Amino acid sequence: MKHIISPLDLSTEELNDLLELATSISKDPKKYSSVCQGKKLATLFYEPSTRTRLSFEAAMLNLGGSVLGFSDSASSSVSKGESVEDTIRVISCYADICAMRHPKEGAPMVAAQYATIPVINAGDGGHNHPTQTLTDLLTIKELKGTLSGLTLGLCGDLKFGRTVHSLINAMVRYQDNHFILISPIELKIPDYLRQEVLIDNKIPFKEVQKLEPVMPELDLLYMTRVQKERFFNEEDYIRLRDSFILDMEKMTYARHDMLVLHPLPRVNEISLEVDHDPRAVYFKQAQYGVYVRMALIMTLLGLNK
Repeated sequence: MKHIISPLDLSTEELNDLLELATSISKDPKKYSSVCQGKKLATLFYEPSTRTRLSFEAAMLNLGGSVLGFSDSASSSVSKGESVEDTIRVISCYADICAMRHPKEGAPMVAAQYATIPVINAGDGGHNHPTQTLTDLLTIKELKGTLSGLTLGLCGDLKFGRTVHSLINAMVRYQDNHFILISPIELKIPDYLRQEVLIDNKIPFKEVQKLEPVMPELDLLYMTRVQKERFFNEEDYIRLRDSFILDMEKMTYARHDMLVLHPLPRVNEISLEVDHDPRAVYFKQAQYGVYVRMALIMTLLGLNK
């Protein structure tokens, strides 16, 4: 039995197989409409979510399976003090596979140690968000045709942004990728990522505080919001939230084939006018998220043969 707690839980070979399956699903979804008939997905969301939770549910329903779970810890026995360990033991009796989002880093890993069904980390604190990373990889592969030889700009909240941390960990496994890290000084990537993932592996990168000068260098621009819920001090949030806003004026500096990605939800870091630019692919990205989660569910349940 395999769990997906980090993007690194899949070897590059397993990852490539998963992305190929997701591509196949995207081309003919009806072919897979009864693959999970009789199977149940439990969605345990201790933290608010729209896209991730609904895309998991859509993925399972598209496969012919069913869904149960909760979208708010207050409506579950967690409000009575039930532990993650006990919750997952019980859920293992009801479902065949589980997707868990939790504000505490490491909570899905704890659940995996007690589960008798596969556990998928749907986001844990500021740590990891592996299925968003799989979505990002599929989007890049489909629209750029490769996962290698790219210059990626990561912009906004790089300190608390778990999607950024997961994407860096995933993309360093492919050859000749370069990173440009664009953020306020207060929101730079964590030291362990800089040292252990980038410097120790001799991955080319630079850190800058302005977006416009590096736009012409980018193959991909990955925008993130400044997350209010990750700040202890509201004054810091208010001071930093408008640091980097992508608008059409900034887009004039970009290459004609540069792609703009965003894990969503968007607040104000991408102007609405950018939505009409063909380089803005974040809504396509959301659709790819359903296909990749379909592929992941099938793979973890051993239904991908």
